[in-house]
Amino acid sequence: MSHLRRPAPKELQPTSFAFTPENQEKAKKIIAKYPEGRQQSAVMPLLDLAQRQTEGNWVPTVAMDYIADMLEMPAIRVYEVATFYTMYNLAPVGKNFIQVCTTRRAGFAVLPTLSIPAKRNSASALVKPPKTVSSP
Repeated sequence: MSHLRRPAPKELQPTSFAFTPENQEKAKKIIAKYPEGRQQSAVMPLLDLAQRQTEGNWVPTVAMDYIADMLEMPAIRVYEVATFYTMYNLAPVGKNFIQVCTTRRAGFAVLPTLSIPAKRNSASALVKPPKTVSSP
């Protein structure tokens, strides 16, 4: 059963979005990679660019609208892409966001080699990483 992915609640949504001048130049270069009449194919890299720019590492609805206008395509098409692919966060997730594939095949391949380095917490006490479990 799949989970329904929806944009963040209205109270979390910003009222405006625009690429920074630097990202605007990146967006133009991305769009230029696609043949004439096929610029709408740039929707995925532009969504990624918007997500990287937005504080909270997510794609707000106004960013989707902005990208739709930029690519001269209906906003619903951008929403379809953003809500289908889990790589686009539809609500703020914070600065560091880690996703782990939970499929059985990926688990057997990755888990034996996964380790978490030790680091210091806010009280400067050493936090030991959990012991790794070898696969059977």
